[in-house]
Amino acid sequence: MLSHLEHKRQAPQSTNCAILVISDTRTEKTDESGQLLGQRLDESGHQVISHSLLKNDAVAIKEKLNELLSNTAVQVIIASGGTGLSHRDLTVETVSPILEKKLDGFGELFRFLSYQEIGSSSMMSRALAGVARGKVILCLPGSLGATRLALEKIILPEIGHMVREATR
Repeated sequence: MLSHLEHKRQAPQSTNCAILVISDTRTEKTDESGQLLGQRLDESGHQVISHSLLKNDAVAIKEKLNELLSNTAVQVIIASGGTGLSHRDLTVETVSPILEKKLDGFGELFRFLSYQEIGSSSMMSRALAGVARGKVILCLPGSLGATRLALEKIILPEIGHMVREATR
């Protein structure tokens, strides 16, 4: 049986990613989180093959997710935004039913790391991850700080490993 270190060594060093920013207020110019995702993925050797900005609309989110899940080139979908408590935040409710497997540890770890930075308000994060049709789906809060934290501490260290496991 292989250790987690062996799994990571066998994981792809480069993955094909789709970025999905979900916000009623952000535009291409003001989308700092989506820009950071694209920049850091690129700097780390990953390919961003799709970058979309959608409103908090369940039908539009579901349609875009289905399009990305049908794209054989996409390995990872990273959604930023729409994970809060507001009545307009629909990402979690829209993505959850699509997931075939949930990675509960992603949200738990994100909230733990977030707690270390921002304290008890981290409990309001509904960060979520899982696998659907052999693709990794990660849902992050839309703030720049949350995006940076998730990228640096969780996503970039594990993205190849997650893809390896999701496609076995």
